[in-house]
Amino acid sequence: MMSTAQSIRWGATAASTVYGVLLYLLGLHPDKELKYALAYVPSLLGYLVVIFDKWAWRWPGIHRLTGHPKLGGTWRTTLSPSSASHIPAGGNRGPIRAYLTIEQSYWTLHATLRTAESSSRSTNAAIEKTDGSGIAELRFLYENTPQAAYQQRSPRHTGACRLSVSGSAPQAMTGRYYTDRFTAGDMDLVLVSEATDHATYEQARTADTAP
Repeated sequence: MMSTAQSIRWGATAASTVYGVLLYLLGLHPDKELKYALAYVPSLLGYLVVIFDKWAWRWPGIHRLTGHPKLGGTWRTTLSPSSASHIPAGGNRGPIRAYLTIEQSYWTLHATLRTAESSSRSTNAAIEKTDGSGIAELRFLYENTPQAAYQQRSPRHTGACRLSVSGSAPQAMTGRYYTDRFTAGDMDLVLVSEATDHATYEQARTADTAP
């Protein structure tokens, strides 16, 4: 299923393309007169917005200007439940190894957390910038779906994460998670790779479980 961000990008690209084609069919050829070329500016801006959101904001010069944290990639994550967490009998009291995959554009961010027993997907996410200290906070809500074998003692649930982000291209993050099952704990993350594909996740997981 296409995400909201993908839908917006495809919509902007399609609208810009249709607008440009219509201008050309109406005889406004930019190679003939400058005023005709100016008519194509809205179409060009549509493409530039998509390029900026998807790629250009990461380019060194532009990234230095925006200061927007680059968080996309695969993160090795350690979950440490607090002693007050309501963990059912037979449940994992930690520390729990997990992997957080962050897919990011300039205006959107999607996070997927995988453990040996379940996976969690963010329902919304936002980077809250501070007052110039260089430290921001990544916040997102998520829905957790355990594997069928564990759902009897670990039903589906929702939760929230708050991660401290230091610098424009952090290699590590720390934070807290909270769930509606009355569990909470600390999170420690280390960047494994800037790639977000499933193969990268499998490589990291295999490397960590190798003897």
